[in-house]
Amino acid sequence: MDSRLRRGPPMRNDGFSGFPQGDESEKLLKFLNLGGLGRARRQSGLKAPAVTGHEGFERMYRVQMNTLEILISFLPSLFLAAKYWPTPLLVGLAIFYVVGRHVYWRAYVSEPSKRALGFMMSMLPTLRLLILALVGVILSLSGLKT
Repeated sequence: MDSRLRRGPPMRNDGFSGFPQGDESEKLLKFLNLGGLGRARRQSGLKAPAVTGHEGFERMYRVQMNTLEILISFLPSLFLAAKYWPTPLLVGLAIFYVVGRHVYWRAYVSEPSKRALGFMMSMLPTLRLLILALVGVILSLSGLKT
């Protein structure tokens, strides 16, 4: 295909082409409820920099902090696994993770004691991606996978 006819950014061939880039990443993070904290602060009337004093805000704050804590292991595992494994498998795990974060958020905000299902739906794909990334690296170093 003539490159002048192609629309959009050039495709990358580095294992990451199936994952969000730029503005898409920002939309994904907002979807993961990292933007909900500001809304919760406005609704609670709690003034910055306070993070305690309103139960609803404190729950949203904990959801955000937990999401950031899990993203620290989820994203590097996802990107490293993307170098070695097929995109459909990784997209499936990523979707499961996003659904798990949504379930966690809804459960934690309404009744914190019921958040376990959402937490496990976030941790299982994260652990699976970490294992896939490690296996990919080991196979690559041993020369069995490129």
